[in-house]
Amino acid sequence: MPDRSSPLAPFRHETFRIIWIASLASNFGGLIQSVGAAWMMTSISTSVNMVALVQASVTLPIMLFSLISGALADSFDRRRIMLVAQLFMLVVSALLTAFAWFGLITPWLLLTFTFLIGCGTALNNPAWQASVGDIVPREDLPGAVSLNSMGFNMTRSVGPAIGGVIVAAAGAAAAFAVNTLTYFALIYALLRWKRTPALNALPREPLARAVGAGLRYVAMSPNILKVMLRGFLFGLSASAILALLPLVARDLVAGGPLTYGVLLGAFGIGAIGGALLSARLRERLAGEAVVRIAFVGFGLSAVIAAVSRSEVLTSLAMLLSGAGWVLALSLFNTTVQLSTPRWVVARALSLYQTTTFGGMALGSWVWGLAAENYGPATALVGSAAVMLVGAAVGLRFALPEFKALNLDPLGSFTEPMLKLDLKPRSGPIVVMIDYEIDPADVEAFLSIMTERRRVRIRDGAGQWTLMRDLERPEIWTETYHVPTWVEYVRHNQRRTKDDAAIYEQLRALHCGETAPYVHRMIERQTILPHEYEQFKRPVDIGH
Repeated sequence: MPDRSSPLAPFRHETFRIIWIASLASNFGGLIQSVGAAWMMTSISTSVNMVALVQASVTLPIMLFSLISGALADSFDRRRIMLVAQLFMLVVSALLTAFAWFGLITPWLLLTFTFLIGCGTALNNPAWQASVGDIVPREDLPGAVSLNSMGFNMTRSVGPAIGGVIVAAAGAAAAFAVNTLTYFALIYALLRWKRTPALNALPREPLARAVGAGLRYVAMSPNILKVMLRGFLFGLSASAILALLPLVARDLVAGGPLTYGVLLGAFGIGAIGGALLSARLRERLAGEAVVRIAFVGFGLSAVIAAVSRSEVLTSLAMLLSGAGWVLALSLFNTTVQLSTPRWVVARALSLYQTTTFGGMALGSWVWGLAAENYGPATALVGSAAVMLVGAAVGLRFALPEFKALNLDPLGSFTEPMLKLDLKPRSGPIVVMIDYEIDPADVEAFLSIMTERRRVRIRDGAGQWTLMRDLERPEIWTETYHVPTWVEYVRHNQRRTKDDAAIYEQLRALHCGETAPYVHRMIERQTILPHEYEQFKRPVDIGH
């Protein structure tokens, strides 16, 4: 078995190894299906726009539904969600195969099928990426994410070529049939996975509230916001090479489809090399240094591709860009996972992916326009300049180190014994915590309270305030609201071991004889007698 420093170390875990191999087969099938769908559209429609919509119909659901899928993955058993997604895509792919085989397919029907397959992918991806942290331990998570990226790029380097051979030999329906068969391997692997669901006595969070909690958590998490910013800049600039690679092959290298395939294959091989190197680089360099290397390396490859007229030299540049692609994106993904507690990790990943894919979509459009107006070489140089900006942004928004946070649940909260008979939906609940602070410690207290406010709001509190007693200035009261009692309990269960340091700092500054006193209250409204009489009177609504 590989040692922990090896890039193959995550393969020590049988569940990860089996699912990874099955995912490799499924990715092959998906790429073969994409080739078949694109080719079939060219044979049943003369519209260039309809051909372009084939790819858009697969990626659009990922942009639209990733956050909702992330909320589902955080609320339900991730293994079951993946099974539902795979079974759904199996049925859709089987129907697509049947319609194509019997000649019943139309352009809009083909787009409908590919859109539905994209919906299945959007449901599956957040659950799978969040599940990696459930399958492998924390120290193997970076390697596992890199291996996932490597697997996808392995299939991308040869999958389209195999798809082209299948379509040429047996038609698009055969490509669809091959894709249908590849789902069985992953379904079998998921059925073998004996996952133990996390126990939680609280009722499941409603979907709308779960989505809002994910947005709130990310908005109040500086580490994740840094990753999203860097991911957007990387997607915006790096998309130029993949978007313009056909033009590079045709116009700059003066080649044909074979040249394009060679360049795409070189990119995939570079991505595999980057995945194998990533573990060694992370041992020797900080994560931010690795990301800057990826930015600069990708920018250099774009410049080489812009000035090169040699297929060999451009292929070497693609090796470099493929390595930078995996180094950056796998590190971003890992940083999000290690900066997020398990209760919200799928939502955080979905937001990161939406931002990064959004950057790629925008970049493909921007660099396409630039290439159309100024030529592909100029567009590539422009993307390299944006890459350098992305590297420089790290001077201000550096990625956090993996070992800096302990986001395991603190597990110290015990639901208090109440003398009122509250129901889970009783509320609103108001919490007030009294601190006694020496005047000399006020500045330090306020600084810690700034962080306390961020954590409270991040975990679901609202209307947070800090008040000072006018008659006893040493008394400070922290106040916040939650909508119901069950949300109060959920709020406290979200506290992590890293958050405990804030409370310890506050406890050290508190100079009272006992611990800070916590008031837990429920809001109640009163109506004056004359107002009650007004409510009883009939209301004249006019004629």
